[in-house]
Amino acid sequence: MPAMPPGPSLTRHTVLVVEDDPGIRTLVTSALHAAGYTVATAETGQEAMFEAGRRRPDLIVLDVGLPDTDGFAVTRHLRAEGVYTPVLFLTARTDIEDRIIGLSAGGDDYVTKPFHIQEVLLRIRAILRRSEMSPVNEARRAPLRYADLVLDEETHEVRRAGLPIRLSPTEFRLLACLLTQPERVWDKKEILSRVWHYDFAGDARIVDTYVRNLRRKIDRVPPQLIQTVRGVGYCLRTGRDESGAEAL
Repeated sequence: MPAMPPGPSLTRHTVLVVEDDPGIRTLVTSALHAAGYTVATAETGQEAMFEAGRRRPDLIVLDVGLPDTDGFAVTRHLRAEGVYTPVLFLTARTDIEDRIIGLSAGGDDYVTKPFHIQEVLLRIRAILRRSEMSPVNEARRAPLRYADLVLDEETHEVRRAGLPIRLSPTEFRLLACLLTQPERVWDKKEILSRVWHYDFAGDARIVDTYVRNLRRKIDRVPPQLIQTVRGVGYCLRTGRDESGAEAL
């Protein structure tokens, strides 16, 4: 299947591809070039950190299994250095815990190997689209609140019972989505569209992974707020009710 161009508004973006497998690196690089992106490459974690600092790419496609370190460590280092370039992980690891580790490190999305290059291009397009969507309002937005949970979109701060909680950009958007209509049940397709801005049938498992990771941070103190409605989706509620919502 031919690569889908990302559209005129995205052709100016630079993508750093970090992959030690020459076959995969060539595949991804060629597809990105064909789609109109500027592409830089790296084969190790050290090269990735150097190129990220030197080139300041708009997005990093980052293999998890690098020869000198792993992609999670690279992402943690970049975030600690104040580099918040979006990261799309390429990983052969399918275990839920590995995905949670990657998202906790500051990743924005992941694609599991083997993958279809079209999916990688679509994920890149979605990440870049949402990274550009920084709403500007003349009036300050009021913080979003539910129970003892507060999210301030202006300062990008989250507090639960008065205690600060550090969230990745994607976790922040997910929580903001749930907080816009507390107690409403959001199905996974809605969340994919609103948080990830996917205009295709994205993998709903990424929603489960992010919710699980977000729950670990938000629900450290009782009552548990992030609830699962089996067979439907997720919502914010202070406890189980007749709809079948429960904290898992």
